[in-house]
Amino acid sequence: MQIRPARPDDAGALRDIVERAYSRYIERIGRRPAPMDDDYVAKIGDGHVEVAVEGGNPVGLIVLVPQADHLLVENVAVDPAFQRGGVGRALLAHAEQRAAQRGLREIRLYTNAAMTENLSLYPRLGYRETGRDTEHGFQRVYFSKVSPPRGARPP
Repeated sequence: MQIRPARPDDAGALRDIVERAYSRYIERIGRRPAPMDDDYVAKIGDGHVEVAVEGGNPVGLIVLVPQADHLLVENVAVDPAFQRGGVGRALLAHAEQRAAQRGLREIRLYTNAAMTENLSLYPRLGYRETGRDTEHGFQRVYFSKVSPPRGARPP
């Protein structure tokens, strides 16, 4: 698997991946999850989307939005046919590399409280829950992961 910056011609495939990945949550949430209605052409144009490619085809994506003091993971989506195969973990590890390249020690992300699978996954990957709130009508759970400074030795 390769992870590369998304190109404009990836937009249709990425929208399809997001549609398939998030459609199972519509009933739980009571409406379409926000990433299903994002403008991927604009996000790609802004340079915020990275894509996981397997056999020449997109199988997942991550939307990374740099902030002043952290890197925001706005969305991670994996084609259901490739879920549980390490694509999501690889994309999140890629986000950590991007944060380090930008000199950012913290990564933040959020998920919908109804996406219970994520509530147990993110802590296993080293993220800690930092809060819960309602934003744009969605019940969101916020997470953060702080990397040690470069050159720091583990305790």
